[in-house]
Amino acid sequence: MTDKPTTRKDLMKPVQLLGLAFVAALFAGFVTLMSMGFFQSRPADQIQNALIVALVAAGATFIVVLVSVALMLLAVDPAKVTATVDRPLLLPTDAPDAATPGASTTDPAAGPAAAAASEQPVRPSAETPDDDAATPKA
Repeated sequence: MTDKPTTRKDLMKPVQLLGLAFVAALFAGFVTLMSMGFFQSRPADQIQNALIVALVAAGATFIVVLVSVALMLLAVDPAKVTATVDRPLLLPTDAPDAATPGASTTDPAAGPAAAAASEQPVRPSAETPDDDAATPKA
């Protein structure tokens, strides 16, 4: 087998994108018809009103799902689809591994001075009282 690269077109074909949006629109239209009593014995004007509202709901759902899924597909890098992820995605690349508690990005053989230098400095909080304000005044 040849290992051809994954393309954006391979992620989801346009027919699948349109099909997903169409199924979501059918579902929204059917739920709207059910909730407005279309399948019950109602006067003709209420049935017509239910049809119009269901068509509007189905059309809006079709457009929203189509645009949302298309935008989410743009955020995916096709080259990274088949790549194995072995670390949390939201951590920066230089952060210690979250799977092992106490893991450090520094070399353990370097000693405590290197570990202390790699730690981020603690910023004082704005809510920390001053020394003068902490002492009671008589």
